[in-house]
Formats: sequence, structure tokens, C-alpha cells
Amino acid sequence: MIGIVDYEAGNLRSVETAMRYLGADFFISGEPEKLLTADRMIFPGVGEAKASMNVLNKTGLGTAVKDFVKTGKPVLGICLGCQIFFDHSEERDTKCLGVIPGEIKEFSSDLGLKVPHMGWNQVEHRGRHQIFNEIPENSSFYFVHSFYPMPENLEYEIGRTEYGIEFSSAACRENVAATQFHPEKSGKIGLKLLENFINWEI
Repeated sequence: MIGIVDYEAGNLRSVETAMRYLGADFFISGEPEKLLTADRMIFPGVGEAKASMNVLNKTGLGTAVKDFVKTGKPVLGICLGCQIFFDHSEERDTKCLGVIPGEIKEFSSDLGLKVPHMGWNQVEHRGRHQIFNEIPENSSFYFVHSFYPMPENLEYEIGRTEYGIEFSSAACRENVAATQFHPEKSGKIGLKLLENFINWEI
């Protein structure tokens, strides 16, 4: 059973639709105790880091997510849900959950590109993780973001994308995988990644 975290900022409808399409057993909850009963967790995301962390800290969801991570069960973070797993975000100088060592950086206006980075872009994954099983190299996924992950160590990077600069578009530490892009909005390729997460054996 997959627990999807409802922290008042998640892109729940799209994730729910994808889970139903894949025939997955899941529930959506903002209750820490219930989420801890799940076999897997998806931490979706749309929103702003500071506001989201305030909700997580106020409700106890932040502690519950970290406790779930410690169980060793598979976890997937999506977009803001990816960023929240890092140590710190430049978005309003926000302390995050600290599950994956590293920072969340803001795209520089000096790049001369539109921010937020919005639309389809390629992900180079080199088959470094099970969530990319049977997904062709440089497949395109859907992005909407103004900030990007910078892992402390590239050993945590499992996907890379270029948008003015090269940045880590997917990361993993032990049982936690995280994508800056939205697999639930990325058509068949994105559904395949979510299916791979459902079948991820640690």
C-alpha cells in the first residue's frame, strides 16, 4: 500500500490519477500515524519551500516522513517533494528535511533563460537506478521549477538535465529517490517510472 503525503501543497490529483491508471493500492493522508502504516511513500509537490516546511513542522508530518525513511521502505519525492528532502533551499532560506545531503539552488537570471523552467526536457540517467528501468536514455520528462537540486556528492545523482546549466534532475540516497520533474505529468515514460517505483526492491 502506497501512502501519498497530503501537506496542503501536493499535486495530489495528478498523482492520484496516475496511481489509479497503474492499478496501485494507495491512500492519501495528512495524518502522520496513518502514513507510517504504508509500505511505500510518495511525497508529491507543487508550492513553496518555506510554506510547505511550516506545515510539515506544525503538523508533525515532517517527523513522520523522516521516521518513515528510517524504516528503509521505498520513498519517492516529486518536484517540491524532491527539494524538501535536501538540507536547505535558497527559496526564502528554508531549512528542509535533511534526508539527502545538499542544497536547493535558484536558477540565475544571468542565464538568459525563462524562469521557471517549464516544459519538456531530457534526462540523462545512464541506468543508474531501478526507477529508470526500461526507460530510454535522454527521455523527456515534464518540468515546472525555479529551483534545482545540488547534491553534496554526485554519488547521489541518478539523473541529469541541461537548462542553461547542467543540474541534478533526479537523486537517490538509499531508500529515497527524488525527481525534480513530474513523472505523473510525463505521459507513458512518466508512468513507467512510477511503475518502476512501485516495483522497486531495496
